[in-house]
Amino acid sequence: MPRLEGKVVLVTGAARGIGKECAVLAAKEGAKVIVNDLGGGVAGGDSGEAGPAEEVAQEIRAAGGEAASNSDSVAEMSGSKNMVEQALDTFGGLHAVINPAGILRDKMFHKMEDEDWHSVINVHLNGSYNVTKAAINHFRNQEEGSFVLYTSTSGLIGNIGQANYAAAKMGIVGLSKIIAMEGAQKNVRSNVIAPFAWTRMIATIPVKDEQSAARVERMKRAMRADQVAGPSVALCTPDAKDVSGQIFAVRGNEIFLMSQPRPVRGLARLEGWTVDSILDHAMPAMKPSMTDLGATVSVFGWEPV
Repeated sequence: MPRLEGKVVLVTGAARGIGKECAVLAAKEGAKVIVNDLGGGVAGGDSGEAGPAEEVAQEIRAAGGEAASNSDSVAEMSGSKNMVEQALDTFGGLHAVINPAGILRDKMFHKMEDEDWHSVINVHLNGSYNVTKAAINHFRNQEEGSFVLYTSTSGLIGNIGQANYAAAKMGIVGLSKIIAMEGAQKNVRSNVIAPFAWTRMIATIPVKDEQSAARVERMKRAMRADQVAGPSVALCTPDAKDVSGQIFAVRGNEIFLMSQPRPVRGLARLEGWTVDSILDHAMPAMKPSMTDLGATVSVFGWEPV
């Protein structure tokens, strides 16, 4: 029996990449799907073009599934409410939200324009707030619901040139955790995934040397959007009812459960700390346990499986 039989799933950013693969897979697993996509470019832009989302909805229907398209923007609360209302009006329910919609505006922080910052925060962090807020009371009232939001190793670990993106993605981690904690007694779950996949967004990252060019080629071959869809859809199913508040990374055929911040090393001084004692004692004692400034590639240094 399909794992999402009788369920309704909203997928944002679903015209291409991870979103499309999630929408198609959710339908294969028996869900009725609202396929949302603004139809804009990687850098954003409110095109409101229905065509790309409708193409995916048609593909699902042609394969025997049920789907409807939506071209609202996650960056607008009114658009997110429209998506939820469309699910309820069209299919009579909503049980999960998968939210990979996003844009990139990469630039070194000291060169970043204010608009680059606000645009990325608005789509990623505010967009995640909008879609979860639009659905949360429906989920709580029916005592069932799953959010699958998207973070990034750019935030969890770090990547140069992505301060705006990293800040937004770490904010999503905090948002998801609190939704999970507050929703536990109402069977409302929330998890985040940090995906590695070749998508339109990744294709915009500049290739500046042979090393980065080789890495891009590896990503194209070994890290596909459909490989991220599997864990994303699995987290929406009732069979994952005991999984909430977690952070996963998905890279090719690898799935990682990521750590969450907990104390690493602690020191106490009964007479209290001074600037001198902090610099002479506390910092040297803690330094071996400090996290280095290595980027994502320094942590995931092996070839994807």
